[in-house]
Amino acid sequence: MIKVGVVGIPGAWSSEKLADSVEKRTGYRLLIDFAQVHFDSESNSIVYQDCDLACLDALIIKKIGSQYSPDRMDRLEILSYLADSGLRVFSHPAAIMSSYSRVSCTLKLLRGNIPMPPTVLTESVDYALTTVLRFGEAILKPLYSTKARGMVLVSNQDPDLKERIFDYKEAGNKIIYIQKKVNIPGKDLGVVFLGGEYISTYARVGDGKSWNTTTRNGGRYEKYLPSQDVIDLAWKAQDLFKLDFTSVDVVETDEGPKVFEVSAFGGFRGLTETTDKDAADMYVGYVLEKCKYA
Repeated sequence: MIKVGVVGIPGAWSSEKLADSVEKRTGYRLLIDFAQVHFDSESNSIVYQDCDLACLDALIIKKIGSQYSPDRMDRLEILSYLADSGLRVFSHPAAIMSSYSRVSCTLKLLRGNIPMPPTVLTESVDYALTTVLRFGEAILKPLYSTKARGMVLVSNQDPDLKERIFDYKEAGNKIIYIQKKVNIPGKDLGVVFLGGEYISTYARVGDGKSWNTTTRNGGRYEKYLPSQDVIDLAWKAQDLFKLDFTSVDVVETDEGPKVFEVSAFGGFRGLTETTDKDAADMYVGYVLEKCKYA
């Protein structure tokens, strides 16, 4: 029996679906809650329940935790140790780490000459204030978050702007990530790739009540046929990270398409709800082929 484990969140839709797809293909099912994983240097083992993960044939990382946070990087370090010991891990933990923090993802994209909305990183409240006054409207983005969690829309018209920025920093955002708010046509895009090959694109369409388009804030997924320029830009962005499965967040602006980020985990539900493609089954097939078990 081929044994492929899934690192994810028990009970979460995408994690369960991926584990189900592995079971359907291989007859084996192991959904790993990393909070219950133990590393023991004396035995040189990384164990979940009664399974030494090094004895698996492959491992797929779907989610590293229920929330993005810096301490999840430590989990990725443990998985990187496992990968470096010879286990095939998809995506490689080092690739995930390069996109996990909003700072590391942004700087990698900019080094790759990927167009993004104007962005400023600073620890200075005064400089952050000057930046927002210059931008007019901006989004303050936590370094570790998804679906716009913790993001704050600010404007140079706010009489309490400096106080709001100060409070935002005091809430735990030591590095203030400021991105100019760009005008979007009511939607942004998730451009999905598997093994570096373009799969499909879906749109996140806002409900008109929120400044963002996330499904968490009333947005919905819709099928979308992008231009070749969008696909080419997204391919170039994802190629910087070498992730096995990824969704590139793209927005179409008056100045051409721009990239918000490259996601290490996103794309499953958007792809499933807007196409006839089964993202989980495609991913498992890809993993088995890479491991020569298909």
